[in-house]
Amino acid sequence: MIDLHFWPTPNGYKILLFVEETGMEHRLLPVDIGRGEQFRPEFVKISPNARMPAIVDHDPADGGAPLAVFESGAILLYLAEKTGRFLPAEPRRRTQTLQWLFWQVGGLGPMAGQNHHFVQYAPEPVPYAIQRYVDETGRLYGVLDARLAECEFVGGPDYGIADMAIYPWIVPHKRQRMNLQEFPNVSRWFGAIRARAATLRAYERGRAVSDRPVVDEQSRKILFGQNADSVRRLHAGCRDQP
Repeated sequence: MIDLHFWPTPNGYKILLFVEETGMEHRLLPVDIGRGEQFRPEFVKISPNARMPAIVDHDPADGGAPLAVFESGAILLYLAEKTGRFLPAEPRRRTQTLQWLFWQVGGLGPMAGQNHHFVQYAPEPVPYAIQRYVDETGRLYGVLDARLAECEFVGGPDYGIADMAIYPWIVPHKRQRMNLQEFPNVSRWFGAIRARAATLRAYERGRAVSDRPVVDEQSRKILFGQNADSVRRLHAGCRDQP
């Protein structure tokens, strides 16, 4: 049994896609990040960065105590290795998949995330920042488009964890000021994943958890008001918990 601590954001959907594809036994545990539930001491003990998604595997391979994993890329890799699904065993294909998984974690996610912030959420427009992150998002779409001109999925001929990591960050392409018609290979790939039964189930379940915007006036300070001092206070409070 896997506990999946989830909120319907791109990073949250990555893991929900995996469990829907594999049918693995899990419990979906909402973490309302717009209301600060990611800062609860019991959650921070699972996810020290106070971010979801996170999982707790109650049946780890070593037969030991429940194992907590945070960071969406690490979770995908952990679940792929646990199940033997969606990560090739052959070294070259495995390496291709992992390269593109880390490309998303280190590139597309952070840059698109800054795009979201300055285009949608900043209290006032910052033209330089908007241009910077829209341009960089477009550059990364171009990199992805070039890759998908060579193969059906980013890791090669088969759908895998790299696709699951990337797809949820392409879902909000319009809000990122991206036009998929300019990236025909991404558009073809996007349509194929969107039509998968597991994708449809995952997004239906996500909308059932919450269909309100992640960022609103109530959540803005919670999501964007954290700094080193707040982290120190958070972890000090966690240490004081029994």
